[in-house]
Amino acid sequence: MRLMSTTGTAKSKAGVKYKGTIEVPNLSDENDMEDLDIGVSLNKDEPETPLTSLMKTKGVEKIREVLGSYVGFLKSEFTQGMILPTANGVAKLDSTSQSKAKLNKTQISSSGSTAAPINTGVKIPTCKFSIKETFLTSPAELYRVFLNQEMVQAFTHAPATVDGERGGKFRLLDGNVFGEFTELIPDEKIVMKWRYNNWPCEHYATITMTFLDRSSETELKVECRGVPDSEEERTKEGWKRYYFEAIKQTFGYGARLF
Repeated sequence: MRLMSTTGTAKSKAGVKYKGTIEVPNLSDENDMEDLDIGVSLNKDEPETPLTSLMKTKGVEKIREVLGSYVGFLKSEFTQGMILPTANGVAKLDSTSQSKAKLNKTQISSSGSTAAPINTGVKIPTCKFSIKETFLTSPAELYRVFLNQEMVQAFTHAPATVDGERGGKFRLLDGNVFGEFTELIPDEKIVMKWRYNNWPCEHYATITMTFLDRSSETELKVECRGVPDSEEERTKEGWKRYYFEAIKQTFGYGARLF
């Protein structure tokens, strides 16, 4: 969540210019655009004008539209960094194709559901890494967040399919992330096959989540193996932003970041 503030100038029909400020204190991809608090005010010493009322009604509607497109674009950057297998390994999608990324959630889902990358049998360079986070809740409750379909839909703010059983499949973030639960130890560990839909065909990373009881809080350790080399940073940031931060904001499990 961040504060957005900007100053601008508007002109009346008579040609008089007025300066004012627009502030959005709760701009976040986790908030619906309808929930944004958009403040409009005239700068100090500016005379009153009907333009203020117009900006607080019609102007605010336009601001919501623009911010919705902006947040959608940020999400498309997270979900549309396509990689393709080549004879020499993995290549990122060219800049011309990247420029076609859509600006809203519906378009992201549509573009993400096009033809899957072709399986060429080329070995893909991969990496492994681990990240940790602390949540102010019990291991049992945090464990349930990842397996309960309604809770997943709540923190992703989008439809999701989650079958929280061993061998159960999941699909979330408009189908851009999906996989299968391969091992479940209640309240202690979740192991799953996990991938972006635009990774090379049938390539999955193995994600192991370990839930550690730290008295009044839970430490979650996430180990990722088999992530394509070129996707390491995007995958790390995606987990921190669309899992960790989203879960804390949605369920109030806030704690310090590692």
